[in-house]
Amino acid sequence: MFAAWIGYLLDGFDFVLITLVLTEIADEFDLSGASAASLVSGAFITRWLGGALLGAMGDRYGRKPAMIASILLYSLGTFACGFAWNYFSLFTARLLIGMGMAGEYSASATYVLESWPTRLRNRASGFLISGFAGGSIIAAELYKWVVPHWGWRWLFWIGVLPVFVALWVRRALPEAEDWSAAAGGGTADGKGAGSGAAGGGVAGGARPNPFGPLFTGRGRASLNTALAVLASVALFCVFTPVGKGLVWPLALLSAGCLFAFAAQLGGRRRWVLYMALMCTVFCAFLYSWPIQALLPTYLKEELGYSPSEVTDMMFYAGFGTMAGCWLAGFVGDWLGTRRAYAWTLLASLAFVFPVFAVQDSLVGLGVLLFFLLALSQGISGILPKYIASHFPTETRAASLGFVYNTGALGGAVAPVLGAHLAEGMSLGRALAVLTFGLTLLVIVLVGGNVPQRLARLTDPEAPDDHLVPERPLPAAAASVEKAG
Repeated sequence: MFAAWIGYLLDGFDFVLITLVLTEIADEFDLSGASAASLVSGAFITRWLGGALLGAMGDRYGRKPAMIASILLYSLGTFACGFAWNYFSLFTARLLIGMGMAGEYSASATYVLESWPTRLRNRASGFLISGFAGGSIIAAELYKWVVPHWGWRWLFWIGVLPVFVALWVRRALPEAEDWSAAAGGGTADGKGAGSGAAGGGVAGGARPNPFGPLFTGRGRASLNTALAVLASVALFCVFTPVGKGLVWPLALLSAGCLFAFAAQLGGRRRWVLYMALMCTVFCAFLYSWPIQALLPTYLKEELGYSPSEVTDMMFYAGFGTMAGCWLAGFVGDWLGTRRAYAWTLLASLAFVFPVFAVQDSLVGLGVLLFFLLALSQGISGILPKYIASHFPTETRAASLGFVYNTGALGGAVAPVLGAHLAEGMSLGRALAVLTFGLTLLVIVLVGGNVPQRLARLTDPEAPDDHLVPERPLPAAAASVEKAG
C-alpha cells in the first residue's frame, strides 16, 4: 500500500506541475488561453493507449512490473518537459506523461485492491488515490520556492526523481495476491495457484491475454493496428492547432475508433458495459478537471493572487481532496460504493457557486475550496473500486486501464472547454457552470446504477461486484429460498 501510494503521490506531483505554470509557459511561448489549456489535455489523449498496453502488461506479467514501467514513463516525460523549446515539443512530452499516468492508475489500483481484505477495499481505494492530492500539495509548495527564483523548467527537471522509487519497488515488493492466484503468478511456495474455478483464472495457470480478441488473425490485427494509429493521430489533431476547422469530424472519428475497441474487448456480453462505463468516467472527468486544471490560472489572472497565495489556496484544495479520499473510503465501506458516490457528490453542489463568489477573503476561499474538493474530487478515491468491481481478476487491469483512461479523455476536453467558455464570461463563472451541471449528470449515472442496468441487457447473469463477492444468506433466509 505504501509503495503504491508513493507511486501515486509522485504521479500526482508530476501531472499537476503543468497546471501551476500555465501562465508562465503561455507568456514564454506566446500562447492563447485555449492553447495553453490544451497542454493539460496533452497528457490525456494518450491515456487510453497507455492504460490498455500497461493494463495488459499487468494482467499478463503481474501488477508490479506494470507499476514500475508506468513510474519510469511519467518521470522521464516530466523531465523532458523541462527541455521544451516550443508548444509542440512540450505537448509531445506531455503525451509520454499521459501514458505513464494511465498505467500507474490501473497497475496501482489493481495491485492494492487485490491485496486488501474484501471488506476494506473501498478504504484501500480511497487511501491510494489520496496520494495524488498529496502530490499536488508538494508541487504547489515547490512552485512557490522554485519558479520565482529559477523559472518553470526547473520544476519539471525535479520531476525525474520518481525513477528512484521505481528501482525500490522493483527490488522490495511482492506481487498482488489475487493476481498470483488467478493468473498462475505463483504463491508463497513458488507454485502456480491459478488453475480452474478455484483460482478464478485460466486453466493450467496460463497467463491471460486480455487483448487477444483484437489480434486473432492477420486481417483483424492489421485493422486494429490501423484503428489505433488513426485514433491517436485524430486526437492529436483535435487538441492541437493542426486540426483547426476539423475538430468535430476528427473527434467523431476518434470516438468511433475507441468504441470499436470497446465492442471487441467486451465481446457480445460486455460491450454495453464497456461503453457505459467509458461514458460515465468521461462525464466524471468533465465535472472535476475544469477546476483541477484551471484553478491556478483563475487565482492568478482573475483574483490577482501572488505565487505564495496561489500555493496557500492549492494547499487547501489538495488537502481537501486528500481528506475527501480518506472519507470516501470509510463511507464507501459503510454505505456501499454507489450510494457513497452519489450522496457525497450531491452534498458538494452546495459549495460550487460560493467558491467562485468569494474574492477578498483568503481564509474564506480556502475553507470553501477545502469542502468543495473534499466532497467533489475526494469521492474519486473510490472510483477505482467502482470500476474494477465490474471486471474479473484475469482481465481486471486491462479492462480498468482501457475503460478508465478512455473515459479520461473528458479531462482533455474539460480545460479547453472551460477556456473557451471563459471567452464569453468570466473564468470563475465558466468553471462553476461546468462543475455544477456535470456533477448532476454523474450523480444520475452512478447513483442510478446506469452502467450496470444497461449491461444487464446483454449479460443478465453478471455479478454486481467482482471485488466484493455477495455475502452468503443467513440460515433463515437460506431456508426460505430453498423452500421457494
